[in-house]
Amino acid sequence: MKEPADILKQYWHFDAFRPMQEDIIRSVLNGHDTLALLPTGGGKSICFQVPAMVMDGVCLVITPLIALMKDQVENLSKRGIPAAAIYHGLSSTELEVILDNCLYGKKYKFLYLSPERLQTEMFKARLPKMQVCLIAIDEAHCISQWGYDFRPPYLKIAEVRTFFPSLPILALTATATTQVVDDIQEKLHFRKPNVFRKSFFRSNLAYMVVNEEDKLGKLLRICKKVDAPGIVYVRNRRRTKEIANFLQQNKISADFYHAGLTTKERDMKQFAWMQEKARVMVSTNAFGMGIDKPNVRFVVHLDLPDSPEAYFQEAGRAGRDEKKSFAVIVHNQADLSELEKNHERAFPQIDFIKMVYNCLGNYFQLPVGSGKFATYPFNIAEFATNFNLDAARAFNSLKFLEKEGYLLMSDSLHSPSKIYIPASKIDLYRFQVANLSYDLFVKTILRSYQGVFSDFVKINEQEIAKRAGISTDEVAKKLNYLSQLNLICYEPATEKPTITMLENRLATDHLRISPEVYHRQKEFAQKRVMAMKEYANNPHQCRSLQLIRYFGEKSNQQCTICDVCISRKSTSDNFTNTQLLIQLKQNLSEKPLQLTEFTEILHESLDENTTVSFLQWLIDNEKIKVDPKSQEILWM
Repeated sequence: MKEPADILKQYWHFDAFRPMQEDIIRSVLNGHDTLALLPTGGGKSICFQVPAMVMDGVCLVITPLIALMKDQVENLSKRGIPAAAIYHGLSSTELEVILDNCLYGKKYKFLYLSPERLQTEMFKARLPKMQVCLIAIDEAHCISQWGYDFRPPYLKIAEVRTFFPSLPILALTATATTQVVDDIQEKLHFRKPNVFRKSFFRSNLAYMVVNEEDKLGKLLRICKKVDAPGIVYVRNRRRTKEIANFLQQNKISADFYHAGLTTKERDMKQFAWMQEKARVMVSTNAFGMGIDKPNVRFVVHLDLPDSPEAYFQEAGRAGRDEKKSFAVIVHNQADLSELEKNHERAFPQIDFIKMVYNCLGNYFQLPVGSGKFATYPFNIAEFATNFNLDAARAFNSLKFLEKEGYLLMSDSLHSPSKIYIPASKIDLYRFQVANLSYDLFVKTILRSYQGVFSDFVKINEQEIAKRAGISTDEVAKKLNYLSQLNLICYEPATEKPTITMLENRLATDHLRISPEVYHRQKEFAQKRVMAMKEYANNPHQCRSLQLIRYFGEKSNQQCTICDVCISRKSTSDNFTNTQLLIQLKQNLSEKPLQLTEFTEILHESLDENTTVSFLQWLIDNEKIKVDPKSQEILWM
C-alpha cells in the first residue's frame, strides 16, 4: 500500500500536506466516519482524493455543485486519474455508459454525482455491485435543516450506507455552526462523533466594515491603495458591468462576471483574471467557487451578504497564501434595510409558490404524474412574461421549490459535443462497406478519438470537418444520421440554463409545502440576517472573534488588524495612564460599582461612543470584570 505522502507527491507534486489534511486522511484510512471543517481554501478535495487513491475501488463524491464536479473531473483526468460525473442534463445513454464503466469497464477512481442521482432506479440497481472504497460528501452543511443551504435530497444519502455498512464516510464543509456539526453526524449515521476542525481564525486577513455613503468612491480608494488582485461582490448582474466600467474609467484594470454570461465568456474572463490581465473582478456570488488563486489581496462586498456563512466563504478567498489581505464590507444605512427586504423577497407567500409551480408545469407542457428527472431549457424572463409574473418573486419561488426538493435550477453550463459507439466494430465495418460515402468519415472519427467504443468522448465538429474535407454542417448531418441508425450516440453541444424536475408533476392541491417548515426556514434565515446585521453594526468587538464565535469556536484571541482592533489600539494609547484610569482604579478599590454607576462616571469624561469603546477596552485588557450574578464591576 502506498503512503498518502507518496500519492500527494506523485499526482499533485506537493511535498507536504496543509495543516490537518494528513490527520483527516489517516482517520479515513483507519475506517472512521469523519467530519472535516476546513475554511475556504483549506484543501478539502485532497482529503478524499488522496485516501481514495490509496484504497481499491471507486470513491463516490456527492456534491450539489455541477461546475465544481466538471472542474474536478477535468483536473483529475489531467493528472492521469480516471473520473466521471453524473448530473442532471445527461442523457440516459450517457448515464448507463458511465455506470456500466464503474462496474465492468475502465474502473473510474472517482464518480461525482449530485445527491438527487442517488435516488434514480438506474443508480440504485448498479450501486450494490460497485466496488466502492469511500463515500465523500462535499458541502455537507446542506444535510442540516439549520444549515444555510439545506437540501432535502441530502437527507437520503445515509441510505447508501445500507449497501456498504463498513465503509467510512467523509463529510466536508467550509462553514458550519455547532448545531449544524452535530446534525451532520446524526443525519449521516456516524458510528461515533469524529470531527476535525481547523480554526476559522485567519491571522493574515484584516476584516473591515466601513459605513460610507459614497461606496464607489471608497471602492476606488481601496483599489488604488491595494495594488494587487481583488474581487468585488455585488448582488445585481447589471451592477457588475456598471462598477467594472467605473473602475476602468478610473484606470483600474477590471472586468465583470455573472451567471448570465455564456460559459465561453465566463471562462475567458476567469482566465484573464487568473493571469492578472484584469486585476479586479466585479461579480455576483457566482464567481470564486473552486478557484484557487493564492494572491488575492482584497475582497470587497458592496452589498451585505445574507448570512455570516456566505460572507465567511466569500471573504476567505483573500489571502490564501497567508500574506496580509483585506476583507471589506462597504455599506450604508440603506443596505441594512435592503437586507431585510431581500429576506422577505426570498420567501414569497405559499399560495404564490404553488401558483408558480403550476405555471412551470404548464410551461413545460407536463401532464400531472409525469416528468421525474426530466431536464428542460429554462428562461426566467420568458417564463415570467408568459404567465404575467413578477420575475424576482417567481425566481425566489423556484428557489424555494428547489430547497424543498421538487426541482433543480442550473445556470447555463457548457456541455461539449460528445459521441459514443455502442455498435460492434464488425457492425460498423459492415456499414462502411455498404455505404462507401461514409467510409472516410467514420475512419476520420476513429483516427481522431480514442475510447469511443467504451465511453462518451468529447469531439469538435470543426476539427472533424477540416480532417474529412467537408463542411461543419455536413459533419452534424452525418453524425445525426449515424445516431438514427443506432450505430453511434451523438450529443450535440448545449449551453442553456435548465430546470430538472426531481418528482413527477403534482396537482397543485397535492404540492406539499408545510406551513411549519416554511416558517421554520424563514425564521432560520431571519436569524442569519440578524447575525449579519449585528456583525456590520458592532464596532466594539474584534471582527475575527465575531465570526469564529458565530461558528462556535471558543477563543479570546484578538486579530489586532481588523478595523475594531486598530481603533481599540488607538483608544488604548489614548487611555493608558490617564487620570480617568487612575480614578477608576481608586473608586473600584474602595468598593465594587454597579454597571450603571460605573458608566455614569465614564459619561462625566467621555461621550457615549467613546464610553462603549473604553468599557470594552477595560474588559479586553483585563482591567475590570463584571460579576455575572450581581452585575457589579470589579477591578482586577
